[in-house]
Amino acid sequence: MEESGITVALAVIIAVVVTAVVVGAAVYVAKPAEVVAGEVTKTVTSTVTVTSPGGGVVEVPKKVTMGFVMGGFVEGSTWDGRYKMAAERLKWLYPDWYDFAYDDGVVLQGIDPISSAKDLMSIHGANIIVGSWEGCVVPAFGQIHNDYPNVYFLGNIGSDLSRGGNYMRFFPRQYQAMYLEGLVAGALTKTNKVGIAVGPACVQNYRRMAAFYLGIKDANPNATLYIKYVGEWYAPTVERDVSIALADLGCDILTNYTDSTAPVQVCEEKGIWYVGKDSDIVALYGWSTIDTVAVSFDTRWEVIWDHFAKEYLAGVKAPQDLVFLGMDDHIAIPANNPWLPGETLLPTVDLQNNNKIGVEAISPKALPHISSDIVDLVKLRRSQMLAGVWDPFTEHELVSGGVGVELPGVPVPAKGTVVKPAGEVPSDEFLLGKLNFQLDGIVLVE
Repeated sequence: MEESGITVALAVIIAVVVTAVVVGAAVYVAKPAEVVAGEVTKTVTSTVTVTSPGGGVVEVPKKVTMGFVMGGFVEGSTWDGRYKMAAERLKWLYPDWYDFAYDDGVVLQGIDPISSAKDLMSIHGANIIVGSWEGCVVPAFGQIHNDYPNVYFLGNIGSDLSRGGNYMRFFPRQYQAMYLEGLVAGALTKTNKVGIAVGPACVQNYRRMAAFYLGIKDANPNATLYIKYVGEWYAPTVERDVSIALADLGCDILTNYTDSTAPVQVCEEKGIWYVGKDSDIVALYGWSTIDTVAVSFDTRWEVIWDHFAKEYLAGVKAPQDLVFLGMDDHIAIPANNPWLPGETLLPTVDLQNNNKIGVEAISPKALPHISSDIVDLVKLRRSQMLAGVWDPFTEHELVSGGVGVELPGVPVPAKGTVVKPAGEVPSDEFLLGKLNFQLDGIVLVE
């Protein structure tokens, strides 16, 4: 595996070991001193005091059960499927105190998210409820979280940032890996045309395409990014039609901000390169090969779940309500892990393709077509972002193309407006809830 170029402190995962000794009606449970996530140490309360049926006070093991309200289906999706995979990884890491259950297809089937959340709590004992799509979260979690003060409600962010108390919002800084993918795409295109099949118009997708575009232009100022909307997160037939339209326009590299396999299938049929998103679809799903997938990235939702699970175990009643973890956030994993053997730190997001990480994630079929200067730049920027000393949205200015989505109190900036100057650190609130415009230079295909 490629060296990350970062010196990090050695991290150890301390499992929660529960030893129970029954003496009459009393139960004693040994408490661990700490649980370590990366270099962040947090004192954990692994037991809870309850009244026994006989009236005595006893301590019993405290367990985290995450209940996932999945907007889409687990099978055939790089999004909800990867959520489930993340939960399975945590269960492997923490078999004594972590478990999960899920209800999928909630948005796609028109199921009431509140009903789904209540079922996960009552049937499976979930004490952390997670919504994978914003449509599962808003307004549902905002309506019920006060009724369940001992439960965490976590919601994925599309554009809405409503939150507070035990109702928290999260997202990974996927855009950092997407910038690196843009460097690869910009260097690899022969037609100077790169295309994206975009789901709905929302801040999440404007942020994604902005980072990808900045990477493309840094590698190849002559390249153009074309986008065409699908309108939904999961619509295989429309995703296919949009991808074909972009390929017919001359785009020789495609990616998508939707969830089905249709775009990569179009790339296979057309003999053009595909840039992956959200998951390592080659190694984790087997949906394609490195003959088609030039590079991809993997979202390790388990890093975010780990953060919230340990906050819950620590008894934090008012945790940080907006969590935006990036490449410089990670969890420690044992070297004998079954996912990336030999790796001991797992960043929230990283380039990953066919279980290779960093520049090794670039397909060996694509690598000869990319200059060594760009490969070195990918390696440098990745190392800088893993160390938390560089970010594309800090370094670059963000100029509005005049196209976007109106949000309450956030109009679309006029074309040519420098919304964020180069060198200025944008706030999390801006990146998650106010970057509501397409960058100047991106071409919208109607």
